[in-house]
Amino acid sequence: MATDRPLEPLPVDPARIGAALSALSDALDGRGPARLPVPVRDRVGADRLTAAFPAGTPVPADTALVTATSGTTGTPKGALLPAAALRASAAATHERLGGPGAWLLALPAHHIAGIQVLIRSLDSGTTPAVLDVTDGFDPESLVAVAETMAPGRRYTALVPGQLIKALDHPAATAALAGFDAILLGGAPTPGPVLDRARAAGLRPVRTYGMSETSGGCVYDGRPLPGTRVRLDREDGRIVLGGATLATGYLGLPDHPAFAEPGWFRTDDAGRIDDDGVLSVVGRLDEAFTSGGLTVVPQVIEELLGRLPGVAECAVVGLPDTRLGHRIVAAVVPAPGAAAPSADQVRAAIAPRLGDRAVPRRIVTLTALPRRGPGKLDRTALAARLADPDTGI
Repeated sequence: MATDRPLEPLPVDPARIGAALSALSDALDGRGPARLPVPVRDRVGADRLTAAFPAGTPVPADTALVTATSGTTGTPKGALLPAAALRASAAATHERLGGPGAWLLALPAHHIAGIQVLIRSLDSGTTPAVLDVTDGFDPESLVAVAETMAPGRRYTALVPGQLIKALDHPAATAALAGFDAILLGGAPTPGPVLDRARAAGLRPVRTYGMSETSGGCVYDGRPLPGTRVRLDREDGRIVLGGATLATGYLGLPDHPAFAEPGWFRTDDAGRIDDDGVLSVVGRLDEAFTSGGLTVVPQVIEELLGRLPGVAECAVVGLPDTRLGHRIVAAVVPAPGAAAPSADQVRAAIAPRLGDRAVPRRIVTLTALPRRGPGKLDRTALAARLADPDTGI
């Protein structure tokens, strides 16, 4: 494939979203260079990306965007996204949600989830309303921005932590009830949060996808039109295919994730039920062994998250000379609620997963460490929980 198109940074400034839309449109139409979205108010983050993917780097001619993975290893990979894949993603989203509409951008626009809000806006022929989240998510500001949007179909995309904050703010909850869909991604959304949102009249849609699939490609467990899903027989690994795939990673032509043409091997394990609905069990690269038991943190987190008073939770394995790893849980209580007791945690987990899956220690925190657009930073959490003075 010809490599005759240069890569240039695309600074995405929430205050100048029109300029970003214009540059993005040119990249999609082939009128300008391929683009690397970078933040404008995070110099360290922007320098990290431009150092990894320098301006002027040649990329395949069909590439419109190079989007950086979240870089859990400290070295981001650049997914090569053709214009056709990005447009297919936007069109499939609108088809699934009921038609084009106006979008509210409430995520960092240099990440794929935010970029897709811009691409969907281009697909709809609209300019997105913008909630600047550079300094954090403010539910009151969400209300003000939502009020500026014209009547008609309205959509937004949030991470679970933003939804939780909005549900604790009555006016923000009422504002979100006026949206035809709220896409939720970046991290698993606890079941009680979904139940609470639906009870308040909101329309949440759980999404699954990543930079390598142009963003979310499975909504509420069902693939978008044009997306294919299968599981590896050996480990239940989720493998994704279809129209929204990247063509590979910049500078890594032999990466095993793209070894099979037309498919992308994720690091996630999943299940597909008899109705064809995909459930993501957890990340294969985050599993650990404790006393001979293979522990997938997300399985325990799902049960912990359903306990009364738990707003957020996470599980990590800390090194242990006897067990290999000991299971430690971090819990963020809901406002005004107490953290669950050890007996409550045991009662929730042991009957389903056995005594060995019960956390050896439960730590109460005010917030979980995050990276990127709301993803749990499990490495940072493990380092924090390794300190015996952390939490209670």
